[in-house]
Amino acid sequence: MSTSVNRNDRGDLRIRTTQFALNVIALYRRLPRTADAQVLGKQVLRSGTSVGAHYREASRARSVAEYVSKMAVGLQELDETSYWLELLISARIVPADHVAALATEADELTRMFVACLRTAQQGNGESGV
Repeated sequence: MSTSVNRNDRGDLRIRTTQFALNVIALYRRLPRTADAQVLGKQVLRSGTSVGAHYREASRARSVAEYVSKMAVGLQELDETSYWLELLISARIVPADHVAALATEADELTRMFVACLRTAQQGNGESGV
């Protein structure tokens, strides 16, 4: 498969999505043991740790279409993670400054995933995301 994502970008995304997952796990471990915190925490844990898995699947895609599909699911998981982080803040379960770096990384990864998707789709003659 040939996309315009160079090897350095792929390595960077692999490292960053893994570190993102580890940071999500660390957040989950620090959450209060209340029912609401644990329910929201498990949601952010599930979505936040799956981003890297989808990226790894995309990096082994056999076609541009498969790459786009896997990256799109990873992008959905990033958006969902951002949502759960916002809920944790809005419900006053965690202070905003405790998840600010994680939320910022989710935003940066989102931009990177969107750029990868656009590049892949433009190279394949598809319309942008």
